[in-house]
Amino acid sequence: MKKLISIFILCSASLFQLAGQVSSYGPGEKVNYVIHYGAINGGIATLDLRRDSFSGKEVWHSALEAKTTGLADAIYKVKDVYESYINPATELPVKSIRNINEGRYHRYNVVLFDHATRKDSAILTSDLTGIHITPQGIHDILSCFYWFRNHSLPYMANVKKGDIIEMTTWFTDELYPIRMKYVDEEEIKTRAGKILCYKFNPVTEVGRLFKTQEDVSFWFSADKNFLPVKIRFNIFVGAFTVDMVSYEGLSYPLDIKKK
Repeated sequence: MKKLISIFILCSASLFQLAGQVSSYGPGEKVNYVIHYGAINGGIATLDLRRDSFSGKEVWHSALEAKTTGLADAIYKVKDVYESYINPATELPVKSIRNINEGRYHRYNVVLFDHATRKDSAILTSDLTGIHITPQGIHDILSCFYWFRNHSLPYMANVKKGDIIEMTTWFTDELYPIRMKYVDEEEIKTRAGKILCYKFNPVTEVGRLFKTQEDVSFWFSADKNFLPVKIRFNIFVGAFTVDMVSYEGLSYPLDIKKK
């Protein structure tokens, strides 16, 4: 049986040393991506992190915006925005926003996170579905990947092929476990040059979109940034790829093999 690693257990020993100081990322980081279907460019995406405030306290505000361009935009207009307001001391979200605009479908959802009132759980308040009691240390869909970069990827020496790193998130107004299965190191070609990456396959649910549990892949740079460099979705109608095209404000120089 494959070894199952809980991200919370794996990093508990180092949590007190890292709380309040984020080594792999920080405000000012911005990454731009192009989304394409085969050789056809169909959209762009931007992921950035900046300083902000919430309830009178400093937070780090992450925003992921993805939208269609060109012919794809004319046929089926999409503009999705995900936002996460993160407490820099705990790296846990205090507020998340999901703003979906896909053709005629629109969905706007705000969730507030209370990690302090209860010692054994978190209290989430959704503007759509009300109050929910969840496991302590829960993340939203953006904050979990920042946590993953800072509390799991630095310990890759302890992770073997096939190992699974598990995180619990709140997504689409329900508990959404993310299980990242480590595949291997792989060199990825980018516009900036070749980048050695750690490849992970989030375990996906077989059904309407995916044929297997390994139809989504993430590549994170195998340097101190652990930057998300590429994402690939294999679905029934083909493969969509999200490729990094530019970046700024990284905590460390990106380890690139020049062309």
